[in-house]
Amino acid sequence: MKIFSQYILFLFILGLSLNSCNSIRVYSDFDSDIDFNSYQSFAFYKTGIDKVEISDIDKKRILKSIEKNLIQKGMVISESPDLLINISTKSSENIYIDNSYYSPYYSGWYPYYGRNYRRVSHTTSEGVLYIDIIDTKSKQLVWQGKGIGFLSSNRMNRDELVEGYVNKILSVYPPQEEDSVN
Repeated sequence: MKIFSQYILFLFILGLSLNSCNSIRVYSDFDSDIDFNSYQSFAFYKTGIDKVEISDIDKKRILKSIEKNLIQKGMVISESPDLLINISTKSSENIYIDNSYYSPYYSGWYPYYGRNYRRVSHTTSEGVLYIDIIDTKSKQLVWQGKGIGFLSSNRMNRDELVEGYVNKILSVYPPQEEDSVN
């Protein structure tokens, strides 16, 4: 019996681990008239980034991950860039209430057996990270990526978590010719 309960616990932890890796949904939109291959350099839009209401440590994590990702794509940081990168965030708290009833003794035929109502509620915090890419010549937004995922109060492995989110968002940049609005 002890081995069986340990096996169940292992499966539960494995399920949580796998679920946490896939918990971000990514959407993107872009100007289809733009040739994204013509862009070679980028810089961060400091004025916009300073307005983002998250901790400076999290900003640093996000910017570091964006920089690393774009450099891997062949771009360089420049004082006179082709693109400006801006970020913004949003968060919301969702409350889920389950008003289902449960009773193993209720048969539905006898009036003295009542239903056992259980109201179960839980809250989740959901965060949105926007990555905006702006053409410096036209001053127009040319690409926007959005990642939506559950926020965790767990501070362990925060660098890897942020890098994973940013990499997943930027996995659809630059858009390919056959890409359409996601």
